Amino acid sequence: MDKIFEPDNIAVIGATEKEDSVGLTLMKNLIDRPKGETYPVNPKRDEVLGRKSFESVEQIPDPVDLGVIATPASTVPKIVEECGESDISALTIISSGFSETGPKGAKLENKIEKIREKYNIRILGPNCVGFINPERSLNVSLIDEMPDTGNELFISQSGGLATSILDWAISANFGFRAFITTGNMIDIDTGDLIDYFGRDPDVRSILMYIEDIYNARKFISAARSFARTKPILAVKSGKYKERARDTVYSAKQLASSDEVYEAALKRAGITRVNSIEDLFTCSEVLAKHYRPKGSKLAIVTNAHGPGTMASDTLIKNGGQLASLSKETISDLEEILPLRAEVGNPVYITGYAEPEQYKKSVEACLKDEDVDGVLCIYAPVGTMSQEAVAKSIADLKQTTSKTILISLMGGDKVSKGVEILRQSGFSVQFSPEQSVRNYMYLYRFAKNREDLLETPEELPVDRTPPKYHIKTMIEGIAEKGRETLTEVESKKVLETYNVPCREIQVVKSSNQAVRQASKIGFPVLLKINSASTSFEKKIGEKANLQSKNAVREAYEELVDIAKENYPDTETEGLTVQKMVHGEETEIILGSKKDPLFGSVLFFGKGGKYSEYYNDIAVGLPPLNQSLARHLIEETKIYEKIKKFENSSELLRHLDEYLVMLSQLIIDFPEIDEININPLTKIDNNFLALDAEIKIDKDLALGNPEPNEHLVIEPYPRKYVEEWRLNDGRPVTLRPIRPEDEPLMFELWETFSEETIRYRFFGPMKEITHEDSVRFTNIDYRREIAIAGVLEEDEERKMIGVGRLIIDPDEDSGEVAIVVGDPWQELGLGEKLVDSIIRVAKDKGLETIWGDISADNQSAINLSKKLGFEIKQRGNKVKIILEL
Repeated sequence: MDKIFEPDNIAVIGATEKEDSVGLTLMKNLIDRPKGETYPVNPKRDEVLGRKSFESVEQIPDPVDLGVIATPASTVPKIVEECGESDISALTIISSGFSETGPKGAKLENKIEKIREKYNIRILGPNCVGFINPERSLNVSLIDEMPDTGNELFISQSGGLATSILDWAISANFGFRAFITTGNMIDIDTGDLIDYFGRDPDVRSILMYIEDIYNARKFISAARSFARTKPILAVKSGKYKERARDTVYSAKQLASSDEVYEAALKRAGITRVNSIEDLFTCSEVLAKHYRPKGSKLAIVTNAHGPGTMASDTLIKNGGQLASLSKETISDLEEILPLRAEVGNPVYITGYAEPEQYKKSVEACLKDEDVDGVLCIYAPVGTMSQEAVAKSIADLKQTTSKTILISLMGGDKVSKGVEILRQSGFSVQFSPEQSVRNYMYLYRFAKNREDLLETPEELPVDRTPPKYHIKTMIEGIAEKGRETLTEVESKKVLETYNVPCREIQVVKSSNQAVRQASKIGFPVLLKINSASTSFEKKIGEKANLQSKNAVREAYEELVDIAKENYPDTETEGLTVQKMVHGEETEIILGSKKDPLFGSVLFFGKGGKYSEYYNDIAVGLPPLNQSLARHLIEETKIYEKIKKFENSSELLRHLDEYLVMLSQLIIDFPEIDEININPLTKIDNNFLALDAEIKIDKDLALGNPEPNEHLVIEPYPRKYVEEWRLNDGRPVTLRPIRPEDEPLMFELWETFSEETIRYRFFGPMKEITHEDSVRFTNIDYRREIAIAGVLEEDEERKMIGVGRLIIDPDEDSGEVAIVVGDPWQELGLGEKLVDSIIRVAKDKGLETIWGDISADNQSAINLSKKLGFEIKQRGNKVKIILEL
């Protein structure tokens, strides 16, 4: 990757002097760069732009870092082979005519991919516009202008759009750390670019235009790694697509592709915006303004219309107009002219003085219900825009609340805009844009807060007895069925602690009457067959009030079964008690998305659930806080909150979502789960109807664990029981987000020397962000094995071994720390051994670490365990080949 984005010597294959050609544009962009040589390659020319031209890359006398290919698609595979033979390990392929054109082009792409793998070449493209690195004056693109150097990384999957964006950015003096188009992403994709540039301290934020994600696991993992420290903003096209609405209960209808994309981006910590304009203005606002703690906005305006526009946009985007307190209203009445309106928006009139404008904003900022203030100025009345700008320019230094500004107009407000921008404000022309920016700021802050939240421990068993369920599902698949009966579905759910309405199978009318009498009338009878439709409620008789009604319904349903399902196996009927909930019906379930794998959904349930449009989508695995956030996204949450026992009810829902997530993790063969309704009954919920569908081929095969998940679940296979040298039992297990309190307590046991040995310098305290970073990890790229000791009914974390896997997934860094009271008891050696086990399991070739040169005990332990020792100044590097 360095050789692509930080190259010295570059070969332009397809260089030419033909006017309006790709080869000429590339040569012009590269020939005068300050560092490195540019070698034209064209067998038909002796020179290009005064530079000697080579027949092939093999003839270039000097080492080449980057090859840039701009030749017809049919010639590219041969050129890539020549580059591999010439030790050119990085390529940017500008050429088009590949998979974007159809099957013939896709075959060429496949050839290139095989050659790439053969020589281990990194490729950007093909079919891309290229990239620009302004800091190095490096323009490997078809765009003939160089933007300013900045701190934003921009990634675009559309070359045409990127060209237009760059033209705008240059006119707006918007700078970039790098400007990259990805093309067909035969190798380097968006996830790779986030990984590579996310580590760059000069990158302040990452901006993306996304059309599709091809490797969802890599993309989500890369974004999660950096979203806690750097804003990642994205425009995702294809938001609105037609979709059928032919069923009422179907999970597939309730979670559209874009809703799943939305959930995935949010889980990764990415803030999604609606337009390219939003992308860049939001980036500027994030860099310049405090993040709001809530969505309640006060609007101060000197014109009615813009205030109304701002209010409408706020409500439309999910924000709230702050309710100003009596004290604030009283203050505003004293400050403003009689004709002013002191609601929200605060209309100060076009004839107020600049000082009155400032004091009005200050009054709103003091209000506890106000999270941010939008200042709108329109060139009406007598108020000077320059004077207004000067009056509010210093307010940013007096508050931690968000202040956004809209100065409406062109030349008439230019001086005010300049004053405010010099004071550190982002200024927008449009009130609507300012409001959208406020809501993006809020969502970014909320998402970041969610990423840093410590989940509560839930009293649930994440390892329920599942092998009898596995056997049952295999038997169903062997019969050729892909849908479980309601009885079978509820058995699975109850195993995972989701409470279901009692259901009994009966095989005669007399049995049906006895069972109905036992559980009490009214009752519900259903045909017990996987062929009966969950969605359309075929084959059931509800609200049966008497024995005779049950007997008649039984005979009628038997006839329906014979008529409608003559070739289908039925096993009698089921009897269930009619349950009437308290008008709180929930739909809960899962589906498989073709890109993001298994996903969960939660929302307003019942007969017309699809038409309520109240569904939230989430990605497994879930913990308590992730489950709660999923619930909070829905309107039904507001209804649940109003119950007297809402805390208990919400805790139950947390548990059911977490256990449903675990069920999905444990059974990759499950295609779809529908629970509708999950109904409130007193202090709990009960699943009245449920259906599970499976992939019978997966059920009968040997599916790879976690292949159906884009986020790596808790790696339970690394849990191990062990004893300290003094005999005390210790559980060695992967660390969890719930362990943050234990991490704080472990830190308190560290001496200054232990801290210095682990972090190579003094650290007085560990912050909440630090401890979250240590405990809420991505198991795909990092494993931390914690030693947990239980004494006197108290759990203590006594040491941690950590493996951070490098992006190439061939090697990883090792770090070990043991609390001072438990040192010299064999735990350090055991943690290193556990990390070696993990590294081998993940297929790493090498693990390495750094040790302070005076940490002799750690050096001796490393030697004992077979590490190679290399002295490097005040550190020792340890390396173990696996």
